[in-house]
Amino acid sequence: MKKFLLSIAIVMMATVTFGQDLPENPEPGKCYVRCKTPDIYKNETVNIAVSPEYKKIVTFPAEYRTIQEKVLIKESGQEVKIVPAVWGTQEVTYFEKEDGTRLESQKAVFIQGFETVETKAASASWEMSEKMPNCDSDNPDDCRYWCYKPLPAEFKTMPVEKLQSDATVVKIPIPGVRKTYQRKVMVKPPSTTLVKTEAEYQTIEKTVLVRDARTEEVVIPAVYRSVTKEILVQKGGLTSWKAVDCQLIDNTPLPINWDFSSATLNEGAKQIIDARLLPILNDGVAVFIESHTDMRGTKKDNQELSDRRAKAVTDYLISKGINLSQLYAKGFGESRLLNKCSDDVVCSESEHAVNRRTTFRVVNQK
Repeated sequence: MKKFLLSIAIVMMATVTFGQDLPENPEPGKCYVRCKTPDIYKNETVNIAVSPEYKKIVTFPAEYRTIQEKVLIKESGQEVKIVPAVWGTQEVTYFEKEDGTRLESQKAVFIQGFETVETKAASASWEMSEKMPNCDSDNPDDCRYWCYKPLPAEFKTMPVEKLQSDATVVKIPIPGVRKTYQRKVMVKPPSTTLVKTEAEYQTIEKTVLVRDARTEEVVIPAVYRSVTKEILVQKGGLTSWKAVDCQLIDNTPLPINWDFSSATLNEGAKQIIDARLLPILNDGVAVFIESHTDMRGTKKDNQELSDRRAKAVTDYLISKGINLSQLYAKGFGESRLLNKCSDDVVCSESEHAVNRRTTFRVVNQK
């Protein structure tokens, strides 16, 4: 009977709040909450070049070998018995080492740059405004309106290497080595009886170029890094009514045994959430999670501890596939004690444990 009267009261409040926007064919003894379809995202992986492809140049020096060559140092001629021939000296230049080149490679030069990648696309969400100050209604849901507020895109900037100048080769000429030798030539032949003279030769050594300096190019491939970004596949926001057990609209305890000053969920706590809270959320409704502490410790520390415990439950539910739009969480620290155990009051451990609690209740989805 109490449940039936409570459901009638809730339906009457909803009539004042939402006017004609009420569930069709409501079931007596049931309570109803608004649900909203979530935004659906998918992850997409993109490859970013963090180091470009470039070439590396390997140089090889010129190759030489030494050879011997027979050269003429005195031509054949004639001699006369009466008037000898007159000889002169001629200087002949030759390459002891031929000209060549030497190669020097200049390495590729890189600069540090940055590249910005969109990791989450821009979207929007529904939010209900605060109650207007000049509203005369006592109903907390009157004089409010819905706003579709944009959520900016998220970006990630990462360092990348960029090629400023590629490797080059500088050719440096190597001059050859020139030498001379002397040879005698006949300036004036004899004027009388001629006598033939034999030519004279000399063996010299010289260095000749076998293979000139050369280069070989080696291509160094580019290096890529994968970045995952979220893409909105389907926009949510459609609302509907969902029937729930009327007991769930009041704070329902989650019997989590938190370790002292800890906000870490142990395996037992996860099993409790899986059994009691996940089935309700998988039905599509939204819940408000509250976390409370006892009075031991400072108010600031207790507030931070309760916030972390509420967030721990929310994070675990998200890891189990629950959409963030279905979750509302808040820590209340030691502000809502259930018994006398406030500051300067001596209490047992069991009495403190009553205040150290985490609860949930089903709410309308904003």
